[in-house]
Amino acid sequence: MVVHMDRTFFFDTVRHQLFKGNLTQPQVVGITAILDAWEERFAGADRRWLAYILATAYHETAYTMQPVRETLAESDARAVEILETAFAAGRLSWVKTPYWRPDEDGCSWLGRGLVQLTHKRNYEAMSVLTGIDLVADPDRAMEMDAAVTILIEGMLQGSFTGHKLADHLNATTADWVNARRIVNGTDRAEKLASYAMAFDAAIRPDAAHRMRARLKAWGSRVIARLRL
Repeated sequence: MVVHMDRTFFFDTVRHQLFKGNLTQPQVVGITAILDAWEERFAGADRRWLAYILATAYHETAYTMQPVRETLAESDARAVEILETAFAAGRLSWVKTPYWRPDEDGCSWLGRGLVQLTHKRNYEAMSVLTGIDLVADPDRAMEMDAAVTILIEGMLQGSFTGHKLADHLNATTADWVNARRIVNGTDRAEKLASYAMAFDAAIRPDAAHRMRARLKAWGSRVIARLRL
């Protein structure tokens, strides 16, 4: 049976837990686009998957919930400049080949969208998935409909790293930390896990009650230690 979420409860919860008490209109629009797509296509699926999808968008877009270009630059040229500076300064030590440098056709395969799609091969794969020629026009990965499809389908199918949502969140496992491997290894995995659990609490009131109980128990333990 499909149970639609209480969106009033959801937005009230995330507003306070993740957005410091205030949601901008673009943030609401972005979140709503993800929720609408999920309920239209995957309403009967595990809601923890939706929570981790939302957490990924939250992190990858620097909390804007809007499709963005890597570094949040307004143009490819500016993004490339920022990335080159960071690379030269040794701040991108995990990058072996600078994927953002324009190819022979002048295209830069830097991160775009709600999940920061990078590398030409991934744009080719997502072109098939979305039905949009992202190789001819990579910036179309920042169109909301395309970005939402890439985000959701890519994480469900394991398109980015081979890991998919069902590998880490299933009937026997709730590995919020290693779910980060779906997109980007273990980079900031614990932080993403905390975001995902907060979204989960907003999606499922029962999860919210459990989360509050865990926080209350944790607070009690801290107070008890302080009294020793």
